[in-house]
Amino acid sequence: MHFVPDSHSLNCAVAGSHLHVVRRDNVNRAWAKSRNSRAVPVDSLLVQAHDQYVLERAAIPAAATGDFLLVNLFRGRIGAPMRLGAINELMASLSRRAHLERRIRPHQGRHAFADNVMAAGGQLDVLAELLGHASPMSSQSYLHPSHQRLRDAVERVPSPRLPRPGE
Repeated sequence: MHFVPDSHSLNCAVAGSHLHVVRRDNVNRAWAKSRNSRAVPVDSLLVQAHDQYVLERAAIPAAATGDFLLVNLFRGRIGAPMRLGAINELMASLSRRAHLERRIRPHQGRHAFADNVMAAGGQLDVLAELLGHASPMSSQSYLHPSHQRLRDAVERVPSPRLPRPGE
């Protein structure tokens, strides 16, 4: 992770805050699907959340070291990499605490991110790169246009009955 504005001093040419997704074998059996490494830009909100997590993690000696991003802080073997089931349980617990009708799952975050990228004017090839897909066609299943985005698309099409600007 290079959560700094300029990472040249870290021998990295990628501009802005970003993280590197690198496939490796992990004891918790979590791994990136793609064999290709990539750099993914991150926003300041993620950097801030990570900073808060690092402060909480540093306060627990057994969890302070190690090179895994997410480790057990409160249950299980403290400092061990979190397993996918633990993250699912955490999301289910948070869903209940928020009184949501449906349980939220981690993968829904990818879908929400894809929606947000496209709503902000992102293109399918950019979304594919951010999600780590080899082909933009693989990213289409992540697209869920809102009614407002559909309305906006229709409104952008010029009417043949109205004069065009400059006519």
